[in-house]
Amino acid sequence: MTSLNLNARIMCSNLSTLPYSTYIRPARRGKHKIFIGMAPGVGKTCKMLEEASRLKQDGIDVVIGWLETHGRSETSAKAIGLEVIPRKTIERDGLRLTSMDTDAILTRQPQIVLVDELTPSHFLELEQDRRYEEVETILASGIDVYSTLNIQHLESLSNLVTQITGVVVRECIPDRLLEVADEVVVVDVTPETLEERLLDGKIYPLEKIEQSVQNLFQHHNLVALRELALREVADNIEKKEIREATRLNSNGQAPTGHVCSIHERILVCVSTEPKSLRLIRRGARLADYMNAGVYVLFVNKPDHFLTKEETLYIETCKQLCQEFKGEFLQVSGSNTAEEIAKVAKSYRITQVILGQTRRPPWQILIRDSLIDQLVRSLTHIDIHIISPEDQM
Repeated sequence: MTSLNLNARIMCSNLSTLPYSTYIRPARRGKHKIFIGMAPGVGKTCKMLEEASRLKQDGIDVVIGWLETHGRSETSAKAIGLEVIPRKTIERDGLRLTSMDTDAILTRQPQIVLVDELTPSHFLELEQDRRYEEVETILASGIDVYSTLNIQHLESLSNLVTQITGVVVRECIPDRLLEVADEVVVVDVTPETLEERLLDGKIYPLEKIEQSVQNLFQHHNLVALRELALREVADNIEKKEIREATRLNSNGQAPTGHVCSIHERILVCVSTEPKSLRLIRRGARLADYMNAGVYVLFVNKPDHFLTKEETLYIETCKQLCQEFKGEFLQVSGSNTAEEIAKVAKSYRITQVILGQTRRPPWQILIRDSLIDQLVRSLTHIDIHIISPEDQM
C-alpha cells in the first residue's frame, strides 16, 4: 500500500508529541458518514478530503487516521493542511507492515477522523485487524468517522460482482455498516468519465492501465457497478424511512407526507373468514412475478375475542406467509380500514390485495364497504379486489 508522505509538513513523528484535543466529547456514539462509489477513481477520497478541509476552516477538529493516495497527486494535494495521525509499524515475519494507529486516534480524541478505504485488512490473517472493526471501536468512543467504500466490497453483493465482472472480491464488510451509517453519500461519475480518468493515468500508474481495462474497468462492468451502487443506496434510504415511519406509528404519531416507493410491496389483508389462505397464495404469486416484497396483515377488533378455531386459522395464515418469505403483521383496532391504511403507509405498500365479501343489501345502503373506505384513503396504492369465485 502507498504511504502518504505528509508527515514532514503536518505532523509530529511519535505519539508522545501528538497534540491533544480540548474538545469536550458528548457521551454518545460517534456518527459515521460513508462516501460510496461504483469503483476506484470516482472521487470518493477527494470528496471526503474537500469536506474535511471545509470543516477544519469552520473550527472542527478533523484528523486523518488512514489515507491511501495511490500516488495520485490530486488526492495528495487535497490532504495538505489536515493533521495526520502517524501510522504504527509492526514487524511480522521479517516484514515491516504499517497499520492505522487506533490507540493514537483514541488518545488524540479529535471530533472527526478520516478513514480511507473501509474494507482492507491490515493483516489478512488477523480478524482483529479488520479496518471496519477499528472504525467501530472509534465510533464507540464517541468520535465521528468519515470513510470511503467501493460498492463491490459489500458482503451481500460480492458474489454478484464476481459473476458480473469476473473479478473475485476478497475483502468485504458486513452490510450492517451501511445500514446503520448516519449518512451515505454516493460519489458518482459516468462510466465514460471514469474510463477517461483511467486512460489519462489519474487512477492507476500507466503500467497498470492495460490490466485494469481488461478486468474491472470494462465498460459493461462499470455500467453494472454504477447501477448496483445507486440502487443499493436508494434501497438503504428507503429501508431507513420505513423503519422511521414504523417507529412513529408505534409511538402514536402519524408519518408526515407521502413518500414514494421505488420497489413494489404487496400487502395481503386476511381475516378469519375462509379463503384467506388463497389470498396469500395469490399475493405471493404476484410478488414473485413483480420481484416484490410481500406482507400479510390481520386486523383484530378489540371487542372480538378469537375462538380457538379462529386463532388456529390465523396461525396457519402466518405460517403460510413465512413459507413464502413474507412478513406477517397483526394489529388491533376497531376501524379495519384505518388500520390497513396505517400499515400500508408505514411499510410503503404499493399493492393491496383483499377479498370481496358478500353483504346484505341493507348494509350497502347504510355504510361504506371496507373497499370504499380504502379506495378513498389509499390514493397512491393499487387495490386488487379478489371475488369470492376467484378465491376458490
